Amino acid sequence: MPLLKAAKFNFLAPDFVLTKSFSKRDDLTMREKIVSYSFFFLGLLLFGFANAIAVKVKYLGLHPWEVLNVALFQQLGFTIGTWSVIVGLVFVIISWFVNRKYINVGTFLNALLIGPFMDLFLWLDFLPAATNTSLDYLNLAASVIIAGIAGGLYVAGGVGAGPRDGFMLALSERLNASVSRTRMVVECLILGIGYLLGGPIFIATFFYTFIMSPIFQVTLRFFQRMRNNLIEAKVAA
Repeated sequence: MPLLKAAKFNFLAPDFVLTKSFSKRDDLTMREKIVSYSFFFLGLLLFGFANAIAVKVKYLGLHPWEVLNVALFQQLGFTIGTWSVIVGLVFVIISWFVNRKYINVGTFLNALLIGPFMDLFLWLDFLPAATNTSLDYLNLAASVIIAGIAGGLYVAGGVGAGPRDGFMLALSERLNASVSRTRMVVECLILGIGYLLGGPIFIATFFYTFIMSPIFQVTLRFFQRMRNNLIEAKVAA
């Protein structure tokens, strides 16, 4: 019997509803938590890595939320990762007043960790710098693919939605609107603010929705099966 039901996924809007069934056995619950949080934290780490690669070739464009983070960094200082944390926490607070049921420990961990992970990889300075050649497009492709895999990995952990996804889920429910439409409106507004502040917008900005989303969908199913198999294998042992 699967321990994690399949996530509901919209191609253009990776909203998801994860449902966990809880075992009566304490040892199963502990093992499930260990496996779940391992998937979750590894996914966040990979997200930070993917974002760091993308920032290195930011002239090709970034995801709307990263456009805003980079714009705030350029205008006000701090680090891009710091702004990722600040923006994430702002939307956690907003979600708290809109519909707090989408806020949990995973929401805060997502908001607090992806930015510092990205800053860490940028600080280590081992990623290739922009060369204004075809190599930059390869780095961009790697970033999009890794981000899609990271999304599937951390969501498969079932720890909870991130601050931005949680906000859009909460807002769509409050407005009685589809998540895809809510996501489109919110990300267009975020993109507009980032653009007005001087954030980098180019072809990659539009790739993230149409390329990263299907990668997320495929890897989510794969990692859900892997997670369940790991838990069941440990129980059998």
